[in-house]
Amino acid sequence: MNRIEELYAQDASPATFARGYLDYLAEVLAQLDEHEIERFVLELVRARDEGGRIYFFGNGGSAATASHFVNDIAIGSRSWQRPFRAVCLSDNNAVLTGIANDFGYDRVFVQQLQGHLHPEDLVVAISVSGNSPNVVAAVEYARSCGVRVVGLTGFDGGRLRELADVAVHVPTNAGEYGPAEDAHMILDHLVGAYVARLCAQA
Repeated sequence: MNRIEELYAQDASPATFARGYLDYLAEVLAQLDEHEIERFVLELVRARDEGGRIYFFGNGGSAATASHFVNDIAIGSRSWQRPFRAVCLSDNNAVLTGIANDFGYDRVFVQQLQGHLHPEDLVVAISVSGNSPNVVAAVEYARSCGVRVVGLTGFDGGRLRELADVAVHVPTNAGEYGPAEDAHMILDHLVGAYVARLCAQA
């Protein structure tokens, strides 16, 4: 059962719901695999050290997370001599709407990647369901180019979890977008905090 609906059904008061939500989020976070998080960080560092670009993307809340990741990795790391060359494919409204209008929404990410990917690059795809057609299409294209893929997922992980070389999975019930997206944002700050300190020591 969707735990968020269950919490509300048990007691609709804001304070009780808040406590239940926070307790559940703590349960979800405790199930994250720290070794998969380490592999994610190592992929970021590998792409940087090889001179590759790092492409983040997602839809809706995941698009916001992708944008935040780029800010925290590219700018927050303060690594100017050896920068993380991170790009968010969800940020340019003109490009997104142009591709969606001319080719279809399922092409908005893959069309941006075509002609730009190199083997040293990294794709970071964010999708709670793991089944967003535009995300899956871009990941399949990246793999066809020999580019490694990190997937951030929720629910059962969907197709993205199967395709990704590194999958940081947030185990949540179907429909629980809030806790999954909360965990993805915490991953952003966790990873950003680590690479900033790593770069400061370099």
